[in-house]
Amino acid sequence: MKNLLLLSFFIIFSTSCSKDDDSSSATNSNSNSSTNSTSTSNNLSVGASANGLLSADKFTSMVVEIVYVEGFQPTTTAVNNFVTFLNNRTFKPNGITVQQRSIPSPNLSTYTIQQIIDIENANRTAFSTENQIAVWAYFSDGASSGNSGNSVVLGTAYKNTSFVIFEETIHGLSDSAFEPERSDIESTVIQHEFGHIFGLTDLGSPLQSQHEDQAHPKHCDVDTCLMFWQAETGSGIMGMVSGGNIPQLDAQCIADLQANGGK
Repeated sequence: MKNLLLLSFFIIFSTSCSKDDDSSSATNSNSNSSTNSTSTSNNLSVGASANGLLSADKFTSMVVEIVYVEGFQPTTTAVNNFVTFLNNRTFKPNGITVQQRSIPSPNLSTYTIQQIIDIENANRTAFSTENQIAVWAYFSDGASSGNSGNSVVLGTAYKNTSFVIFEETIHGLSDSAFEPERSDIESTVIQHEFGHIFGLTDLGSPLQSQHEDQAHPKHCDVDTCLMFWQAETGSGIMGMVSGGNIPQLDAQCIADLQANGGK
């Protein structure tokens, strides 16, 4: 696995990691929001629904709508790991349901966040109701338009219950026998992005201790944490998932979630 550390990719995660996920661009972009009050609750800034996702105060169940371009379905292991992550951190006594389906390719070689929002508007069917909170996840067949040189984006949380995984880019990092398991990279990126949707770090779940990295805002300063900024570098993520290890949230991040209604 030492060869993995020679990779020079820079992997950019989450809300503060990509300039594309500007919450103001999401606020008024959902065409359904003007006519459907349930979709309005899914059209807020990243971190705005952290308490609703974490606690059972309002929502006692959760539905995750996974939509992927044909041929770019996330691995079963990564989906199972995601559900375990959610169960470990949230109170949802009526359960967490995952719905998966494919859609044809939109024939885009790169995606802007606005194009992803447009795809969500056209294809999302699950919206939060009185007792159930809904999450949308899109797995694309193209790269992020935010890629620049050796810097590549693997995922972005762009609204309070919406995130995208650039699955084609992940395929490129996991196709070789000398590269890590695809499910390990997927699990890391999915859970990192959802950490931001949970309001980490200081993005909606208030800090219970000072552990935000001042040089890399909205990330944890603990170098082994899922929310640590070095997960953004190719050598960093490759090292973090080597040997089948998926980084976990550290105690301070968990304390933030617990204080905001989570486990």
